Amino acid sequence: MLHWIQYIRGYVTIRVWGYSTERLLNLCGNHDILVWDIVNRGDYATMNISVKGFFALKPLLKKTGTRAAVLKKYGLPFFVSKMRHRKIFVAGFLCCMLFWILMSGYLWNIEIDGNYTLTEDVLLDDLARLGVHVPMKKSRLQLEMLEEALREDYSVITWTSVQIRGTTLLVHIRENEMPNYDRTDRREETAGRDLAADKAGMVSYIITRSGVPQVALGDTVAVGDILVSGAVPVYNEDATVRKYRYVEADADIKLRYTESCSVKRDILYEEKRYSGRQKKMITLGINDREWNLRWGKIAYDDYDVSGEKKQVRLLDRLYLPLYYGTRTVREYEMVRQRHTEAEMNAAMQEEWDKIISTLEEKGVQIIGKNVTIEKNETNWALTAHMQLEAAAVRLVPTATAPAAGEPGAESSKEEDAARQE
Repeated sequence: MLHWIQYIRGYVTIRVWGYSTERLLNLCGNHDILVWDIVNRGDYATMNISVKGFFALKPLLKKTGTRAAVLKKYGLPFFVSKMRHRKIFVAGFLCCMLFWILMSGYLWNIEIDGNYTLTEDVLLDDLARLGVHVPMKKSRLQLEMLEEALREDYSVITWTSVQIRGTTLLVHIRENEMPNYDRTDRREETAGRDLAADKAGMVSYIITRSGVPQVALGDTVAVGDILVSGAVPVYNEDATVRKYRYVEADADIKLRYTESCSVKRDILYEEKRYSGRQKKMITLGINDREWNLRWGKIAYDDYDVSGEKKQVRLLDRLYLPLYYGTRTVREYEMVRQRHTEAEMNAAMQEEWDKIISTLEEKGVQIIGKNVTIEKNETNWALTAHMQLEAAAVRLVPTATAPAAGEPGAESSKEEDAARQE
């Protein structure tokens, strides 16, 4: 803090020599003249003193028979004195400060953290729909309304915090890790749900925990067939159905089914071959506009452009709408190539690994397989006939209802009406 005060007031480094330098320093202390950074150099001494103290030093120099000379000048008063003769520099500096002040009133960057299921692109699109975009005036932002709108738009978001740091909008969110069931789901659960087949195949495994099984081990089912009903009948003493109690069917069921797939890979392909000729350009940008500064024309027929671009940042969160970077233009030509047999074998193995990986991610087990590869002059084709086993079932609203005229049907209809209300 003292250094800044000394800089604003101005100070000089002086050289003092003569008959009694020590007496001069004692008199400076008696007259409250501050000196610092005193260095004894034998025949003379150097020290720092304020501008006001330097002018008050004249009678003391005469009294002690010493002399002083200014070596260097520091501080704001000397800087302002120099700038009076540099009007263009001062005008440019003032314009730069004005530009900085004006641009700091705008939003130039948006940062989002805490999102896992929601992608950043989805949230940025939603912010744009709410009127938040880059650039925009910070005074137009209503942070509390923005936080509430994000929570209302996405049920998975349980907490939001929107803050402004410099020219950056910081959006912090917290997502709910528990599944969110809406009222529609609850109504469907109350009405009962069946387990239906999602694939056509044979039942290879079944254990029912809730509901009434409609199939047995070894039965063949089609897509959409009910495997476990969510309507559990309640019987009278005479073994007639009195009513139905609706539950959500729950069971471990595996279906065994067959599936085929095929992929092709071309033997001939085109490859980029770079000639080694390239040119570099400087890229400058303001907001959405860009200018490429290059020397000479690009005389290449086919070329790639690569590079990077950075946004100007003055402080940690103070971004400006200025961009800079470099780009490299590389010439290439397309050359027709042919895969070797080893490369084609590796490609077919890669395709088969992708098929297996996709099935494993879905929880599908391969019981048996028959893989063939057909080769010709233009491509190789991989064909796989597989016998698979998986829990290929889905929940659907229960479709079971008591037949007309069946005992207990009337009471069941009354319960259905009450449930709908």
